[in-house]
Amino acid sequence: MKQAKILIADDEAAITTGLSAILEDAGYGVEVVADGQKALDKLTVDRYGVVLADLKMPKLDGLTLLSELQQRQIPTECIIITGQATVDSAVQAMQQGAYDYIEKPLNAEKLNRLKALIPKALDKYEVGQKNRELASKLEGLTHYGELTGQSDAMRSVYQVIEAVAPSSASVLILGESGTGKELVARALHQKSDRAKGPFFALNCAALPKEILENELFGHEKGAFTGSTNEKAGAFEMASGGTIFLDEMAEMPTDIQVKLLRAIETRQIRRLGGKREINVDIRIVAATNKNLQKAIVDGELREDLYYRLAVVEIDLPPLRERADDIQLLANEFLSRFSQQNGKSITGFEDAAWEWIMSYHWPGNVRELKNAVERAVIMSRSSTIGPNDIIPRHLRSGEALPAALTIPVGATAAEAQRQLVLRTFASTSGDAGRTAKMLGLSEGDVRAQLLLLLNGARDASPVSAPTDAGVEAPAPRAARRQEPVATPARVASKKPPAKKGR
Repeated sequence: MKQAKILIADDEAAITTGLSAILEDAGYGVEVVADGQKALDKLTVDRYGVVLADLKMPKLDGLTLLSELQQRQIPTECIIITGQATVDSAVQAMQQGAYDYIEKPLNAEKLNRLKALIPKALDKYEVGQKNRELASKLEGLTHYGELTGQSDAMRSVYQVIEAVAPSSASVLILGESGTGKELVARALHQKSDRAKGPFFALNCAALPKEILENELFGHEKGAFTGSTNEKAGAFEMASGGTIFLDEMAEMPTDIQVKLLRAIETRQIRRLGGKREINVDIRIVAATNKNLQKAIVDGELREDLYYRLAVVEIDLPPLRERADDIQLLANEFLSRFSQQNGKSITGFEDAAWEWIMSYHWPGNVRELKNAVERAVIMSRSSTIGPNDIIPRHLRSGEALPAALTIPVGATAAEAQRQLVLRTFASTSGDAGRTAKMLGLSEGDVRAQLLLLLNGARDASPVSAPTDAGVEAPAPRAARRQEPVATPARVASKKPPAKKGR
């Protein structure tokens, strides 16, 4: 990135002449204006990484200039230049977002401090600029690799993947069953420098202990009865690429010790082997387990957790991704209609109402299966409620009797969730729903249409691909903090419990 310019805003010619000469000698591009209004005009039409603004200057003073920059969301870092009598105002400016301040007179000591501040301020500006460019690039996307979603939460996941993928850091993906954790792992691999290397996925819950250890580390000939040939394990086969350890919290603790050593040393020893084998791998792990409880219960080693969770990506359940439900349903409909040779044009309104109100305990996987079954069973050109609603749910028996409303939710949000859940429990009967809740049928339909119309305002669905859809959900990732008992701090939610 080309180094950003510096703008000096001060009405004292002696200061601006001296400062600009010093900064130009240091290799910076510098421009000078004599008042705050001219500085604002310059910043509106051009980019400057740092503004050196006098606190007291004509037309707009330093504080007013800073306020205008924030209101107009003009990206730059502001360093205030102030006299001795206005230091309190400079401190106030820092509280309002200024990067720092320098006191007059600008003697050698002050100038040295300023020359040390400017590179740091420029670094902060450039990091922010990269983040703004990334957010702009991702805005409007409905697909990202094999992931599908256009909600703010999904775009947050895309942004995390873009930031983390180029690094070698281990990543831990958290979320309920069916949210698309493996698709996130594949996206991390495909966006990394290891994309040309292998991607090796291993489900730690699906294999007995002896087989899992053999799959991870391999064995030498004669290591156990029946081992007539040597065999490379996942670490060797994935060297130069990525290993995805799904349901890693189900791994026996003695294998966790060996895994920890392999991660730390980048060396493994086959079963029955005597030599260390160097491996170049990146670990991406996933779990739907409550990790805090797993550590307390001794099922997961805390030191392994910290090794794996350098960065965490937390995928929320589909019920928290209302903006993505219609996009996913339409894409599944197009895919399965094509696969089954049917011409199905869409969903009936009653079917949409149920899809948007159902709580989807199986997440994206359950939605995918429901649409596939509806396509296969439908005898019409549209999907009706009887096609999409499973038989065992038509009486409402499988729906939860209790509704959890998070602290801080508005009364309108609480009412909407109650209407949607009750509507689903009555198999899409608006009259029964209204009677159960003591509302008019018009109120119930208004709540349903509010959500349904919001989803219909989404971008058009692009043509489906084989990759595009066992989508995940999102939450921002974070660097792991050294806490005594690991927890997902950023989202202020406990780790995801095992999906149903």
